[in-house]
Amino acid sequence: MRKIALIALSLLATVPATDALAWGGRGHAVIDFAALDTLPADGPVFLRNYADYIGEEAGAPDTWRSSSEPFSKIDEDPNHTWFLERLRFFGSDVPRSRHAFILALYREHERVKATDPKAAERLNVRWTGTLPYAVMEGYGRIVAGMRSLRAKRSRGEPTANIERTLAFYTAWMSHYIGDGANPHHASIHCEGWFGDNPKGYVTTGGIHGGFEIGYADAIDLQPADFTKRIGAPGRQDGDLFTHVLQFLADSNADVETIFALEKRGILSDPKSREGRDFVYRRAAAGSAMLRDLLVRAWAESAKPGKGDPRPQDPGNAHYDPETGTAPAPLP
Repeated sequence: MRKIALIALSLLATVPATDALAWGGRGHAVIDFAALDTLPADGPVFLRNYADYIGEEAGAPDTWRSSSEPFSKIDEDPNHTWFLERLRFFGSDVPRSRHAFILALYREHERVKATDPKAAERLNVRWTGTLPYAVMEGYGRIVAGMRSLRAKRSRGEPTANIERTLAFYTAWMSHYIGDGANPHHASIHCEGWFGDNPKGYVTTGGIHGGFEIGYADAIDLQPADFTKRIGAPGRQDGDLFTHVLQFLADSNADVETIFALEKRGILSDPKSREGRDFVYRRAAAGSAMLRDLLVRAWAESAKPGKGDPRPQDPGNAHYDPETGTAPAPLP
């Protein structure tokens, strides 16, 4: 078990304050460390050799969001959020394709704009987010990389380079999982309470960074604080995309708790057991999700890769002519 010091990672030095709202360097690192510490013996334990690297590089996706690099920012910004309240029109049929999601969202934007242009202003990919797709795409990179690692091992070839690549893929994907563990990233109330506010919650964006950076630093958040809350590996069966969506729905259900804690002054009191317990619970949820995906990816990489034959072929029974490919199939 490692203990981390409060260090100013490059993330906080290079990203404007308005963008550096993602558990800070500390939160992402401790979530990753706890996930690696709780890997089972038959999981990808080689990643522990790169724990410090993973913890540091977990902040990289936020450095891709500066306005000084607009193309990168436009592409990357949505990957950090999933504003569930704006996505309820999908019901249980969230598209199994990033591009199909964007097209369906645009159609809903046009429908709403016809009667309520103000509401339509944020009914778009930037103000709904694409976080579950970022997680699933990262998971696919990790599975593919782990297959390459297994193949190199079987041929007796050096594996240091592919291991380090997998460590970066892990850091990259872990960032979105860490974001998703903070309810602000799963709700329209990301930067203060948005819309009707009968309970008088704070409406300024400072609550976001105040919770995931300020309070996490104030309580000196460490992996040892919550590792025992993570539990045994789960999510090894069933549809992984559904598990990711449920993880974000569970996070969304906790968003009002943050505002209630702030209103009662709990987030200004690092000695508060209630405040600490809430942070520990959300951090443990993120670590469990990351650990479960890594364990599942390692097991999946041991099997021959299977998929829909030529999903980009118009002759495929599931081909979607709007996106040019069949969506990800159900397992």
